[in-house]
Amino acid sequence: MPRTSRLIMLFAAFLWTFVGSAVQNSALAQNMLRDAEAEWFLRYLGTPFAEAAGLTPRAVNYFIIADPSLNAFVAAGQNIFINSGTIMTAGDVRELQGVLAHEMGHISGAHQARIMKEGGGPATMIALLSLLLGAAAIAAGSTDAGAGILIGGQTIAQRTFLRYTRAMESSADQAAVKFLEATGVSGQGILKFFDRIRDQDLVGARFQDPYARTHPLTRDRVMRLRAQLEPSPYFADEPDPERQYWFLRIQAKLAGYLNPTEITLRQYPVENKSVFARYARVYAYDKAIEWEKAIAEAQSLVEDFPEDPYFEEILGQIYLENGRVLEAVPHYRKANQLAPNMPLIMVGLGHAIVALENTTFDEEAIDILSRAVIIDRFNALAWRQLGELYYRNGKEADSNLATAELFMLTRQYRQAMRQAQKAVKAFPEGSPKWLRAQDILMFARTAIGPEGKKRSQGKKRRKIGQQ
Repeated sequence: MPRTSRLIMLFAAFLWTFVGSAVQNSALAQNMLRDAEAEWFLRYLGTPFAEAAGLTPRAVNYFIIADPSLNAFVAAGQNIFINSGTIMTAGDVRELQGVLAHEMGHISGAHQARIMKEGGGPATMIALLSLLLGAAAIAAGSTDAGAGILIGGQTIAQRTFLRYTRAMESSADQAAVKFLEATGVSGQGILKFFDRIRDQDLVGARFQDPYARTHPLTRDRVMRLRAQLEPSPYFADEPDPERQYWFLRIQAKLAGYLNPTEITLRQYPVENKSVFARYARVYAYDKAIEWEKAIAEAQSLVEDFPEDPYFEEILGQIYLENGRVLEAVPHYRKANQLAPNMPLIMVGLGHAIVALENTTFDEEAIDILSRAVIIDRFNALAWRQLGELYYRNGKEADSNLATAELFMLTRQYRQAMRQAQKAVKAFPEGSPKWLRAQDILMFARTAIGPEGKKRSQGKKRRKIGQQ
């Protein structure tokens, strides 16, 4: 087997072990956002389309990139990436549903596999895996609802995609029509979205939105899509009220988190007492370090909606950020009770419990964080906290393994190797943790590459010779 193919297979193995997102540092770096509510919402919208496509809904992952341009794409398997601009500029939830249906068409059509075979080759595979392997470094020191991580591999991947995806857009369009019809969703949304970006075809490439470049829209293509969608009995339907409610909440949340505070307050003035306006102001005030105002808005939401986990989560987060740990923990606990098995909330709760600095609660924190990383293996903060908790409770081998996981996620491969080697020596041979430590050793050595290993071996020989 050629060396390049072996590397691709090892990278693929690494990807499936740390399934998720990721990115490589770049001059054109962007932010990837992790938020329990936003990711739940995208899954809520996308699941019907995944089912209509014959996919396993839980196998499809959704990620938001903090970028104001209109773009969405699929990368390295069943991972859908959506720019915040796509969500924030949509007129209603039907537009976002149309985008998701279209991207689900790319997944169901196995378009990435064709790209690899017909045009991308090893370079494209490495670019995509780079994109998906970096987001693991996310939130290494923060659990905030929009904890950002650097993302840049996207640029490489998109430019490579550009030459090979044009012929696949029609196929994704047809799949979107089928999925929208099967789920009873109006096609007005996707048409409105495409109408908005169609003019990008007339703009110079330098100024185009990425979606217009990677999803080229011709007049004939949009007219063909309109002719197929308008006869549907669902075409005239208004947005589903429940989905529209959540859509407006996520729009407000993103606006409060991403936009300058003064813009958010103009869009959602204090006299506006709607759920959406108050939610946007929570994030706007928090960003402006006006914490008492942020707490007051969040408390009003918790009082009005006592069974909402995400309002509890943000109130707990603000208290935690301000060192008011005793006030933070109950809100995180309730959020976890209302939305169990959501790893980002679980990690927030674990972090808050650790911040109590009371070893009486260490076992509880270890249990919560251990369950969180089973669901979400690429949460660096959870691994860091687990490593510290294990160490101070005398579980050195577990601490070494958790720290090795952390170093892998943050791309500190030599440190990962050292920690994994300690874990291999401590765990019983053949046990699950021993096997995991062995996997990390293999992946770290592959990531370092032959030259790095030679340098490492040379240093070791010199050290022995000096002795």
